[in-house]
Amino acid sequence: MSRKLRNIFIGLGGILVLAVIISLPPVWIHIGWRLDNAIIVVSRWINPPEKVIFVPSGGSTLTPAVPTATSLPTSTPEIPPTPTITPTPLPSGILLSGVKFVHQHDKWNYCAPANLSMVLSYWGVRATRDTIAHVVKPWDEDKNVMPYELQYYVENYTDLKALVRVGGNLQILRNLLANNFVVLVEKGVTTFRDTTTGKFAWMGHYNTVLGYDDNTQQVIVDDSYIGTAENPGLGTNLHISYSEFIDQWRDFDYIFMVVYPPEKQNDVLNAIGILADETSAFQEAARVAEEETKTQSGLELYMAWFNLGTSRYQLYDYQGAADAYDQAFLINQTLPDEQRPWRMMWYQTGPYFAYFYTGKYDDLITLATQTLESAVNKPYLEESWYWRAKAELALGEQSKAVEDLDTSLKYHPGFQPSVDLCISEGLSCSNMP
Repeated sequence: MSRKLRNIFIGLGGILVLAVIISLPPVWIHIGWRLDNAIIVVSRWINPPEKVIFVPSGGSTLTPAVPTATSLPTSTPEIPPTPTITPTPLPSGILLSGVKFVHQHDKWNYCAPANLSMVLSYWGVRATRDTIAHVVKPWDEDKNVMPYELQYYVENYTDLKALVRVGGNLQILRNLLANNFVVLVEKGVTTFRDTTTGKFAWMGHYNTVLGYDDNTQQVIVDDSYIGTAENPGLGTNLHISYSEFIDQWRDFDYIFMVVYPPEKQNDVLNAIGILADETSAFQEAARVAEEETKTQSGLELYMAWFNLGTSRYQLYDYQGAADAYDQAFLINQTLPDEQRPWRMMWYQTGPYFAYFYTGKYDDLITLATQTLESAVNKPYLEESWYWRAKAELALGEQSKAVEDLDTSLKYHPGFQPSVDLCISEGLSCSNMP
């Protein structure tokens, strides 16, 4: 054998050995995520997601569908009529104790299970973030956990109850805290760096609210992102000004979740007043959003219109919702690149509802596609795959729909809306449980 040929074989052998070593799980764990991040960094440099703008068409493509049971559910406990509220003076400040701090690090997007673990610890329930995540995000790198998924965990895996409402305000928050209920809120933040690009960018986040101080005009929270395993104190008892908290909370229609023992249900209803009735809560949220469309500007104006769309679709005003979402997306075009909340559809799916039930299937598909592409090589957004499949079915594109439903079920095994759609449409989905 010639020296040249021998060198070729040695080189190929070396490449093969290197490939085998890299493929070993212990090695790939350390190398694979770096490669994934490198792909994301390059992709976002070539095609910055903040520059990809959704432009609504403003019209319907076909006759709108009629809402069915396959729509994503919002689980709500049966609630009796709201008790008569006897106003009582609130203390000027309060800080609840008994919450065990849980950080979200060393895992992907563990904000939701970490915070729910904290809330449950207040009531003496031992549920680790990993135990909760196994249920609410069975695909470990799922981009987001919805409030209704957290509510589902509480009501099916503990003896406690959970109530989710939009339209919250500082008065209701103070009422709940003064009655010894910690509160889970979802909000938008712009103070965290993207772990792949290093840029500051808008993203959704959960906080566990423990108290308030009227004298300093501050809300007191535990933050699973800021605290770490080595120094949990960094994330405990953080003080946020009322004005900053409201600006962050607005980004999610002032949504909150209260966990409570069944025997304390009347106390919760007393504390939240008009929001005890779910329809009234959506009406109140719509009223607030409509007012804010007249008073806000820039990013806050975009959020106000988006919230108006969210409350309207929950009230089954799909056309009104679609119009409000259209307006929000038009405002989004005018925002500076660095302010655009390009991750919004990772966390909220209201536009999918509104566009589907007004027959704007092409808009829905475009929006879902852009949302999935924004996640680059980690499109772990089961809701977007599901809704795109629904629009594709409405347009008669069955093979595409099946592929999207299978992907949805791959990233969230047993995802009920996708399971229901496969069954109701008689589709041969290969990832059915």
